[in-house]
Amino acid sequence: MKLSPRLVALSGAAAAGLVAAGTAAAVQAAPSSPAPDAAQARALAASSASALVASRPQYLHASSDEAFVQQPVISSEGTQYVPYERTYKGLPVTGGDFVLATDSAGNLKYASVAQQQSIGSLATTPKLKATAAEKTARAQLKTVTTVEGTTLVVYTLDSTPALAWETTVRGTTADGPSRLTVDVDALTGKVLRKQEHVVRGSGTGAWNGPSPLTLNTTLSGSTYSMKDPGVTNQSCQDAATNTTFSGSDDVWGNGTATNKETGCVDALFGAQTEHKMLSQWLGRNGADGAGGAWPIRVGLNDQNAYYDGTQVQIGKNTSGQWIGSMDVVAHEIGHGIDDHTPGGISGSGTQEFVADTFGAATEWFANEPSTYDAPDFLVGEKINLVGSGPIRNMYNPSALGDPNCYSSSIPSTEVHAAAGPGNHWFYLLAMGSNPTNGQPTSSTCNGSAVTGLGIQKAIKIMYNAMLLKTSSSSYLKYRTWTLQAAKNLYGSTGCTEFNTVKAAWDAVSVPAQSGDPTCSGTTTPPPTGSCSGQKLANPGFESGAVSWSATSGVITNSSSQPAHGGSYKAWLDGYGSTHTDTLSQSVSIPAGCRATLSFYLHIDTAESGSTVYDKLTVKAGSTTLATYSNVNAAAGYVLRSFDVSSLAGTTATISFSGVEDSSLQTSFVVDDTALNLS
Repeated sequence: MKLSPRLVALSGAAAAGLVAAGTAAAVQAAPSSPAPDAAQARALAASSASALVASRPQYLHASSDEAFVQQPVISSEGTQYVPYERTYKGLPVTGGDFVLATDSAGNLKYASVAQQQSIGSLATTPKLKATAAEKTARAQLKTVTTVEGTTLVVYTLDSTPALAWETTVRGTTADGPSRLTVDVDALTGKVLRKQEHVVRGSGTGAWNGPSPLTLNTTLSGSTYSMKDPGVTNQSCQDAATNTTFSGSDDVWGNGTATNKETGCVDALFGAQTEHKMLSQWLGRNGADGAGGAWPIRVGLNDQNAYYDGTQVQIGKNTSGQWIGSMDVVAHEIGHGIDDHTPGGISGSGTQEFVADTFGAATEWFANEPSTYDAPDFLVGEKINLVGSGPIRNMYNPSALGDPNCYSSSIPSTEVHAAAGPGNHWFYLLAMGSNPTNGQPTSSTCNGSAVTGLGIQKAIKIMYNAMLLKTSSSSYLKYRTWTLQAAKNLYGSTGCTEFNTVKAAWDAVSVPAQSGDPTCSGTTTPPPTGSCSGQKLANPGFESGAVSWSATSGVITNSSSQPAHGGSYKAWLDGYGSTHTDTLSQSVSIPAGCRATLSFYLHIDTAESGSTVYDKLTVKAGSTTLATYSNVNAAAGYVLRSFDVSSLAGTTATISFSGVEDSSLQTSFVVDDTALNLS
């Protein structure tokens, strides 16, 4: 019988009444629990996510042989991001990653999942030998210096899951240094994916100022070194020897751009400035998220700069000047931030625009005078890398031959050119199409006008979208993630930021996606969408009472009645006395869609015989779908399913009402609800 939870609740109410003379006002005025601090919020998120994942909700597409490994929780602006990796029969799953975003109390806000189908039953014995896969991987590079290793994995980033050998090789391509991960089908030998870790970029200003620049350096004995004492691994070195610059005084460089030590002054200053920006604007603890970064090495004999997962290499322009400037360094460290947020380095043509946003944000944070690297949205305007001025233009990419607008060919376009639509979107988000602060106008692909939010809000939205990132990243996914990020960050105050993100993506022709969230503020039109997906929020109740309206105590994790999945369920009635419990949620069903409501129902009772005493009524809108009673009691849960397509084009309330008579309890327990569109 459902006694213990109810008695506890009644005892608490009685105690409050004795202290406060039994008045409702006095009870309501009692102080609420304090909001959890950052550490508590992360712990609650981790615990809540663990419980949710243990219930194996449908959207994880999990087969029985899959297991999940939780990664450290990342906090940002009140939202907790809990990344997960996946294994199948003990093998790592490439493309199995996902991120659960919760509020500070551990309630689920959003789930970002790379894997879109169950692995099912997959044989894990390879036909291809590891040495053969390694040979295939080596063949992808012009020269190979190192093979880091070969691992058997399950690959799920394509339509059909496959067993694969995953090999990482170092060497060179026609474009320069390479660190390449290659996935080879372990049955057929086909190359499934190539992931480049060396992400090349270009700088802006060759020099920062005004001088003298203040650097954080280290004193050991009587020797100073260009090593940041407060940021793990952040130093500036001579690329010829990988040796940190050092000296007997704390004065660095001679002001000549062809001098390596001077190049290190610019580079280390840029890195330290970005570190401040990450902390002050984004609340991030260092580029790697754990208080650290990577050594910067000046001396690359190339018109280039790159990040490869272990270092940042800084090259020179055609005049032999080292290009360790503010946003060349911030861009390359931006690749490192991308690499050290969920999902790893962004793909499908998005990685360069992602890094460019960090270059621009750091430049605006620094706000140097116009004689140095002043805030702008040009990439490479100071260093003149190859003698032809800037290399990218964020407000008008086409001015330098890159596309302003997204098309289906962008994912296969050369990665720097593919940055065009993303850079254009970021400029519109930050500055708008017709800025009033002296920045250039920016034409849109659809003829619309966009009002910008400012650079700080723009990079905050971008960064929080990256915390939802999975290994399936693309322009289409970034549209969805940035909309969700804006909703997480600013949804409680209205829809201005959300609508600006949406308008900016529309303005660069990135189309709406079925997974795009909506904003409930008055400035958002009624929800519409494609006929796919599950539409009920918190369908398994694992986030507690979030998104549901229910009688007190209905949504519970009490062990007296088992859940169908996870720990929480909705338990109506069970008192053995006259009582009514209700549970409901409103949901929008797009016009023209087929909609199916389903839920698992368990009924147990102390009643006997075939007479109906206690009833559960299930409705969709004003339509009664079914009525259940004590007569339907049975062991375990039963799946119930109803076609509610007649409600397409409306916002309907799904409701459960349990009515119990004066004696002998009946419990109606509902779990794992769903409203699926097709």
